[in-house]
Amino acid sequence: MINILKQLFKSEPKPDYSELLKNGGIIVDVRTKNEYAAGHIKGSKNIPLNSLNHNLAKLKKKDQSIITCCASGMRSGSAKSILKNLGYTNVHNGGGWRNLERKIS
Repeated sequence: MINILKQLFKSEPKPDYSELLKNGGIIVDVRTKNEYAAGHIKGSKNIPLNSLNHNLAKLKKKDQSIITCCASGMRSGSAKSILKNLGYTNVHNGGGWRNLERKIS
């Protein structure tokens, strides 16, 4: 049981988000349009989580670095899982957008 829990909650090394962006990566903000309008990371794409499956054309390459973000990291974690299950190979949960913004500045 403990091994299963360790596998479920194992942490991956945090990538250098700035480096991913310099090399053609994108930020996908999965908050609602109203949340996004109230503040967001410059240059990020707003694709709300509930419409992610219908907007995959906005994510052109399945091997492109994609950093998901939201308000706290929960929805962006879900978005990462969805994208990984759809064959996107280089997806990272950036967590809350304000914290991510500090990391890439």
